[in-house]
Amino acid sequence: MSTDLAGAFGLVGSASFAEFLNASGNTALQPATGTIDAPHGTTIVAMVFDGGVVMAGDRRATMGNVIAQKDVQKVFEADEYSVVGIAGTAGIAVEIVRLFQVELEHYEKIEGTQLSLEGKANRLSTLLRGNLGMAMQGLAVVPLFAGFDVSHDRGRIFSYDVTGGRYEEHDFYAVGSGSTFARGSLKKLFHADATADQATRIVLEALYDAADDDSATSGPDLARRIFPIVSVVTTDGVRTVDQAEIATLAEQMLQERLERPNGPRARVEGDAS
Repeated sequence: MSTDLAGAFGLVGSASFAEFLNASGNTALQPATGTIDAPHGTTIVAMVFDGGVVMAGDRRATMGNVIAQKDVQKVFEADEYSVVGIAGTAGIAVEIVRLFQVELEHYEKIEGTQLSLEGKANRLSTLLRGNLGMAMQGLAVVPLFAGFDVSHDRGRIFSYDVTGGRYEEHDFYAVGSGSTFARGSLKKLFHADATADQATRIVLEALYDAADDDSATSGPDLARRIFPIVSVVTTDGVRTVDQAEIATLAEQMLQERLERPNGPRARVEGDAS
Protein backbone atom coordinates (compact mmCIF):
# COMPACT_ATOMS: atom_id res chain seq x y z
CA MET A 1 0.00 0.00 0.00
CA SER A 2 1.41 3.41 -0.95
CA THR A 3 2.07 6.05 1.71
CA ASP A 4 -0.55 8.36 0.16
CA LEU A 5 -3.22 5.66 0.21
CA ALA A 6 -2.39 4.71 3.80
CA GLY A 7 -2.77 8.35 4.77
CA ALA A 8 -6.13 8.50 3.02
CA PHE A 9 -7.43 5.53 5.01
CA GLY A 10 -6.36 7.37 8.15
CA LEU A 11 -8.38 10.46 7.26
CA VAL A 12 -10.22 11.56 10.39
CA GLY A 13 -13.32 13.70 10.74
CA SER A 14 -14.96 13.09 7.38
CA ALA A 15 -17.44 10.59 6.01
CA SER A 16 -16.97 11.88 2.46
CA PHE A 17 -15.84 9.40 -0.19
CA ALA A 18 -14.88 12.30 -2.48
CA GLU A 19 -12.51 13.66 0.18
CA PHE A 20 -11.05 10.16 0.54
CA LEU A 21 -10.33 10.12 -3.20
CA ASN A 22 -8.67 13.51 -3.05
CA ALA A 23 -6.51 12.48 -0.08
CA SER A 24 -5.38 9.32 -1.89
CA GLY A 25 -4.44 11.26 -5.01
CA ASN A 26 -7.11 9.42 -7.03
CA THR A 27 -9.22 12.42 -7.94
CA ALA A 28 -11.89 11.10 -10.28
CA LEU A 29 -12.25 14.13 -12.54
CA GLN A 30 -9.19 15.90 -13.92
CA PRO A 31 -9.19 19.17 -15.89
CA ALA A 32 -9.24 18.73 -19.65
CA THR A 33 -7.01 20.47 -22.18
CA GLY A 34 -7.92 21.68 -25.66
CA THR A 35 -11.33 21.58 -27.30
CA ILE A 36 -13.44 18.47 -26.84
CA ASP A 37 -16.61 17.76 -28.79
CA ALA A 38 -18.65 15.46 -26.55
CA PRO A 39 -22.28 14.32 -26.43
CA HIS A 40 -24.63 16.52 -24.41
CA GLY A 41 -27.83 15.46 -22.72
CA THR A 42 -31.10 17.38 -22.44
CA THR A 43 -33.90 17.83 -21.05
CA ILE A 44 -34.86 17.04 -17.40
CA VAL A 45 -38.11 18.07 -15.69
CA ALA A 46 -39.33 17.61 -12.11
CA MET A 47 -42.56 18.39 -10.31
CA VAL A 48 -43.80 17.97 -6.75
CA PHE A 49 -47.21 16.44 -6.15
CA ASP A 50 -49.36 15.60 -3.16
CA GLY A 51 -47.16 12.96 -1.54
CA GLY A 52 -43.85 13.21 -3.32
CA VAL A 53 -41.96 14.32 -6.41
CA VAL A 54 -41.60 13.03 -9.97
CA MET A 55 -38.65 13.48 -12.35
CA ALA A 56 -38.48 12.68 -16.06
CA GLY A 57 -35.87 12.94 -18.78
CA ASP A 58 -35.95 12.59 -22.54
CA ARG A 59 -33.54 10.13 -24.18
CA ARG A 60 -31.62 12.18 -26.78
CA ALA A 61 -27.94 13.12 -26.60
CA THR A 62 -26.59 15.57 -29.18
CA MET A 63 -23.15 16.51 -30.43
CA GLY A 64 -23.47 19.84 -32.21
CA ASN A 65 -26.23 19.43 -34.77
CA VAL A 66 -25.90 15.62 -34.76
CA ILE A 67 -27.94 13.17 -32.69
CA ALA A 68 -25.22 11.23 -30.84
CA GLN A 69 -27.51 8.75 -29.08
CA LYS A 70 -31.23 8.11 -29.13
CA ASP A 71 -31.65 6.15 -25.90
CA VAL A 72 -29.33 7.69 -23.30
CA GLN A 73 -30.37 7.48 -19.64
CA LYS A 74 -30.54 10.85 -17.88
CA VAL A 75 -32.49 10.10 -14.68
CA PHE A 76 -30.81 7.98 -11.98
CA GLU A 77 -31.66 6.77 -8.50
CA ALA A 78 -29.24 8.52 -6.12
CA ASP A 79 -30.34 6.51 -3.09
CA GLU A 80 -33.51 5.11 -1.54
CA TYR A 81 -35.28 8.48 -1.34
CA SER A 82 -33.73 10.66 -4.04
CA VAL A 83 -33.09 10.89 -7.77
CA VAL A 84 -30.78 12.97 -9.93
CA GLY A 85 -31.17 14.00 -13.55
CA ILE A 86 -28.32 15.14 -15.78
CA ALA A 87 -28.00 17.82 -18.43
CA GLY A 88 -24.76 18.92 -20.02
CA THR A 89 -21.70 16.87 -21.03
CA ALA A 90 -23.09 13.35 -20.84
CA GLY A 91 -19.95 11.35 -20.04
CA ILE A 92 -18.80 13.60 -17.21
CA ALA A 93 -22.35 13.89 -15.88
CA VAL A 94 -22.68 10.11 -15.59
CA GLU A 95 -19.34 9.91 -13.75
CA ILE A 96 -20.46 12.61 -11.30
CA VAL A 97 -23.71 10.72 -10.71
CA ARG A 98 -21.80 7.49 -10.02
CA LEU A 99 -19.50 9.28 -7.59
CA PHE A 100 -22.53 10.89 -5.94
CA GLN A 101 -24.19 7.49 -5.49
CA VAL A 102 -21.04 6.09 -3.85
CA GLU A 103 -20.69 9.24 -1.74
CA LEU A 104 -24.18 8.74 -0.26
CA GLU A 105 -23.63 5.02 0.32
CA HIS A 106 -20.21 5.66 1.86
CA TYR A 107 -21.62 8.24 4.27
CA GLU A 108 -24.38 5.89 5.37
CA LYS A 109 -21.89 3.07 6.05
CA ILE A 110 -19.49 5.32 7.97
CA GLU A 111 -22.08 7.26 9.99
CA GLY A 112 -24.73 4.55 10.29
CA THR A 113 -27.49 6.89 9.10
CA GLN A 114 -28.61 8.58 5.91
CA LEU A 115 -27.86 12.19 5.12
CA SER A 116 -30.80 14.58 5.25
CA LEU A 117 -32.16 15.58 1.84
CA GLU A 118 -30.51 18.99 2.19
CA GLY A 119 -27.26 17.27 3.12
CA LYS A 120 -27.44 15.19 -0.06
CA ALA A 121 -28.11 18.33 -2.09
CA ASN A 122 -25.07 19.98 -0.51
CA ARG A 123 -22.84 16.98 -1.29
CA LEU A 124 -23.84 17.16 -4.96
CA SER A 125 -23.00 20.86 -4.92
CA THR A 126 -19.49 20.04 -3.67
CA LEU A 127 -18.94 17.49 -6.46
CA LEU A 128 -20.02 20.03 -9.08
CA ARG A 129 -17.61 22.60 -7.66
CA GLY A 130 -14.83 20.07 -8.18
CA ASN A 131 -15.74 19.98 -11.89
CA LEU A 132 -15.44 23.76 -12.31
CA GLY A 133 -12.16 23.50 -14.25
CA MET A 134 -13.84 21.34 -16.87
CA ALA A 135 -16.94 23.52 -16.93
CA MET A 136 -14.79 26.55 -17.78
CA GLN A 137 -13.53 24.61 -20.80
CA GLY A 138 -17.03 23.90 -22.02
CA LEU A 139 -17.57 20.51 -20.35
CA ALA A 140 -20.29 21.68 -18.00
CA VAL A 141 -22.71 19.54 -16.02
CA VAL A 142 -26.01 20.95 -14.74
CA PRO A 143 -27.97 18.37 -12.74
CA LEU A 144 -31.42 18.46 -11.20
CA PHE A 145 -31.83 16.78 -7.81
CA ALA A 146 -35.10 15.78 -6.17
CA GLY A 147 -36.27 13.55 -3.38
CA PHE A 148 -38.72 12.85 -0.61
CA ASP A 149 -37.81 14.71 2.58
CA VAL A 150 -38.74 12.26 5.33
CA SER A 151 -38.35 14.88 8.06
CA HIS A 152 -40.75 17.29 6.32
CA ASP A 153 -42.98 14.62 4.72
CA ARG A 154 -42.90 16.17 1.23
CA GLY A 155 -41.09 16.17 -2.09
CA ARG A 156 -38.42 18.79 -2.79
CA ILE A 157 -36.45 19.91 -5.86
CA PHE A 158 -32.96 21.42 -6.06
CA SER A 159 -31.29 23.01 -9.09
CA TYR A 160 -27.62 23.92 -9.61
CA ASP A 161 -25.35 26.10 -11.68
CA VAL A 162 -21.95 25.09 -13.09
CA THR A 163 -20.10 26.57 -10.09
CA GLY A 164 -21.94 24.29 -7.65
CA GLY A 165 -24.46 26.91 -6.57
CA ARG A 166 -27.52 25.16 -5.10
CA TYR A 167 -31.06 26.53 -5.24
CA GLU A 168 -34.29 25.04 -3.95
CA GLU A 169 -37.12 25.21 -6.47
CA HIS A 170 -40.80 25.21 -5.62
CA ASP A 171 -43.53 23.22 -7.36
CA PHE A 172 -41.58 22.37 -10.54
CA TYR A 173 -38.41 22.99 -12.53
CA ALA A 174 -36.56 21.97 -15.69
CA VAL A 175 -32.95 22.04 -16.92
CA GLY A 176 -31.34 21.54 -20.31
CA SER A 177 -31.72 23.12 -23.73
CA GLY A 178 -35.47 22.53 -23.78
CA SER A 179 -36.00 23.78 -20.22
CA THR A 180 -37.57 27.11 -21.18
CA PHE A 181 -40.31 25.39 -23.14
CA ALA A 182 -40.74 22.64 -20.53
CA ARG A 183 -41.11 25.17 -17.71
CA GLY A 184 -43.72 27.04 -19.74
CA SER A 185 -45.68 23.81 -20.07
CA LEU A 186 -45.30 22.96 -16.37
CA LYS A 187 -46.41 26.46 -15.43
CA LYS A 188 -49.58 25.85 -17.41
CA LEU A 189 -50.36 22.34 -16.17
CA PHE A 190 -49.11 22.24 -12.57
CA HIS A 191 -51.61 21.94 -9.75
CA ALA A 192 -50.66 21.28 -6.15
CA ASP A 193 -53.24 18.55 -5.55
CA ALA A 194 -52.04 16.34 -8.42
CA THR A 195 -51.68 12.62 -7.79
CA ALA A 196 -48.55 10.66 -8.72
CA ASP A 197 -50.25 9.42 -11.91
CA GLN A 198 -51.34 12.93 -12.87
CA ALA A 199 -47.87 14.32 -12.17
CA THR A 200 -46.36 11.62 -14.38
CA ARG A 201 -48.63 12.60 -17.24
CA ILE A 202 -47.86 16.31 -16.70
CA VAL A 203 -44.07 15.84 -16.92
CA LEU A 204 -44.53 13.76 -20.08
CA GLU A 205 -46.57 16.60 -21.58
CA ALA A 206 -43.82 19.06 -20.60
CA LEU A 207 -41.14 16.95 -22.31
CA TYR A 208 -43.30 16.73 -25.43
CA ASP A 209 -43.75 20.51 -25.46
CA ALA A 210 -39.98 20.93 -25.08
CA ALA A 211 -39.35 18.56 -28.00
CA ASP A 212 -41.88 20.52 -30.06
CA ASP A 213 -39.63 23.61 -29.95
CA ASP A 214 -36.13 22.33 -29.13
CA SER A 215 -34.34 20.08 -31.63
CA ALA A 216 -32.01 18.68 -28.93
CA THR A 217 -34.96 17.23 -26.99
CA SER A 218 -36.66 14.08 -28.22
CA GLY A 219 -40.28 13.08 -28.01
CA PRO A 220 -41.56 9.51 -27.66
CA ASP A 221 -40.13 7.25 -30.40
CA LEU A 222 -42.93 4.83 -31.22
CA ALA A 223 -41.00 3.08 -34.00
CA ARG A 224 -38.01 2.19 -31.80
CA ARG A 225 -40.09 1.97 -28.59
CA ILE A 226 -37.89 4.56 -26.84
CA PHE A 227 -39.71 6.57 -24.19
CA PRO A 228 -38.76 9.03 -21.44
CA ILE A 229 -37.46 7.68 -18.14
CA VAL A 230 -39.69 8.67 -15.23
CA SER A 231 -38.98 8.18 -11.52
CA VAL A 232 -41.49 8.79 -8.73
CA VAL A 233 -40.28 9.36 -5.16
CA THR A 234 -42.64 9.02 -2.20
CA THR A 235 -42.49 7.94 1.42
CA ASP A 236 -42.09 4.39 0.06
CA GLY A 237 -38.89 5.34 -1.78
CA VAL A 238 -37.93 5.63 -5.45
CA ARG A 239 -39.96 3.86 -8.13
CA THR A 240 -38.82 4.00 -11.74
CA VAL A 241 -41.97 3.73 -13.83
CA ASP A 242 -41.96 0.70 -16.10
CA GLN A 243 -41.34 1.52 -19.75
CA ALA A 244 -44.47 -0.39 -20.79
CA GLU A 245 -46.52 1.94 -18.57
CA ILE A 246 -44.78 5.01 -20.03
CA ALA A 247 -45.42 3.66 -23.54
CA THR A 248 -49.15 3.42 -22.81
CA LEU A 249 -49.25 6.98 -21.44
CA ALA A 250 -47.20 8.30 -24.38
CA GLU A 251 -49.45 6.65 -26.94
CA GLN A 252 -52.53 8.06 -25.21
CA MET A 253 -50.92 11.52 -25.13
CA LEU A 254 -50.03 11.39 -28.84
CA GLN A 255 -53.55 10.28 -29.74
CA GLU A 256 -55.00 13.24 -27.83
CA ARG A 257 -52.52 15.58 -29.53
CA LEU A 258 -54.06 14.64 -32.87
CA GLU A 259 -57.17 16.44 -31.66
CA ARG A 260 -55.33 19.22 -29.79
CA PRO A 261 -51.75 19.60 -31.16
CA ASN A 262 -50.78 22.21 -28.57
CA GLY A 263 -51.63 19.91 -25.69
CA PRO A 264 -54.12 20.07 -22.83
CA ARG A 265 -55.59 23.34 -21.62
CA ALA A 266 -54.58 24.86 -18.33
CA ARG A 267 -57.06 24.62 -15.49
CA VAL A 268 -58.85 27.92 -15.00
CA GLU A 269 -60.83 28.89 -11.91
CA GLY A 270 -64.53 28.57 -12.64
CA ASP A 271 -63.90 26.57 -15.83
CA ALA A 272 -66.25 23.59 -15.79
CA SER A 273 -64.73 21.95 -18.90
